[in-house]
Amino acid sequence: MGAIMGKIILVILGVFVVLTAALNFKIVQQSKAYVITRLGSFHTIWTQGPHFKMPFIDRIVKVVSLKEQVVDFAPQPVITKDNVTMQIDTVLYFAITDPKLYTYGVEHPMSAIENLTATTLRNIIGELELDQTLTSRDIINSKMRALLDEATDPWGIKVNRVELKNIIPPREIQDAMEKQMKAERERRESILQAEGQKQSQILVAEGEKQSLILKAEAAKEAAIKRAEGEAEAILKVQQATAEALKLLTQAAPSDQVVKLKALEAFQKAADGKATKLIIPSEIQGLAGLAASAKEIFSDDKDEKK
Repeated sequence: MGAIMGKIILVILGVFVVLTAALNFKIVQQSKAYVITRLGSFHTIWTQGPHFKMPFIDRIVKVVSLKEQVVDFAPQPVITKDNVTMQIDTVLYFAITDPKLYTYGVEHPMSAIENLTATTLRNIIGELELDQTLTSRDIINSKMRALLDEATDPWGIKVNRVELKNIIPPREIQDAMEKQMKAERERRESILQAEGQKQSQILVAEGEKQSLILKAEAAKEAAIKRAEGEAEAILKVQQATAEALKLLTQAAPSDQVVKLKALEAFQKAADGKATKLIIPSEIQGLAGLAASAKEIFSDDKDEKK
C-alpha cells in the first residue's frame, strides 16, 4: 500500500513538474517584447525566441507590440487666433521603442497620448488664424510631430507621423466660404468670357486687315499687269510703225505714193470727231484729182444703166 502511494505521489510530482515547465516555457514571437519582473521588481525584457521563467518568482507583467500603431482620436474643439471655434480630429502613427519605459513611464499611455495631442493641437491652432489653419496642414503636422515625439520620449514611444484628418469650421463659416468660392468662380468665368470676346474681336480685326491688304495687293497687281499690257501694246504699235517706216524707206516710194498715203491718213482723220482739218497744198491738188476721177466713174456707171 505504501509503495502504491509512493508511486502515485511520484506520478503527481512528475505531472506537476511537467505542467510547471510547460507553463513557464515561452516562445516570444517577432515584433513582440515581454516585460519580466522578479519578486515584484523589473528583471529583464524578453525578445523573440524561447525563454523560461522561474516558477512563482518571475512574472510577465506586460506584452508589448513593437509594430507601428495607428490611433484615430475623436474630433477636438479648438479656437483659432481670430476666435473661430472648429472641430479637428487627428491620426497618430507611433511605435514603442523601449518596452520598459512604456510599462513604467506613464499610467494608461494611450489616454496620456490623446490628452497630450489635444493640448498640443490647441496650442498650435491658437497661434494661427482661420485661413492659415486651412492652408497650413503640413506645417501643423510637422510641429505636432516634433512636440509629441519630444514629450513621449520618456515613455519609450516614438511618434513617426501626425495627420490632421478633418478640419470642420462652424456652419456659418462654411456657408461664407462657399459663397466666396462661388463668387470667385463667377469672377474667373467673367474674366475668361471677356478674354474670349477680346480674342474673338482681335481675330476678326486681323482677318479684316488681312482681307484689305490682300485686296489692295490684288488691285496693285491688276494695275501693274494692265499698265504692263498697255505699255507692251504701245511698244508693239511703235515697233510696227517703225518696221513700216523702215520697209517704206527701203522701197523708196515716189512723191505721188507718199501724197496718196497722206491723203488716206487725212480721210481717216476726217472720219473722227475733228471739226476742222488743215490740208497741205501738195495734197489739195491730189485730192481734187481724186474727186474728179470719182465723178467720171460715177457718170460712166449712170450711162451704162
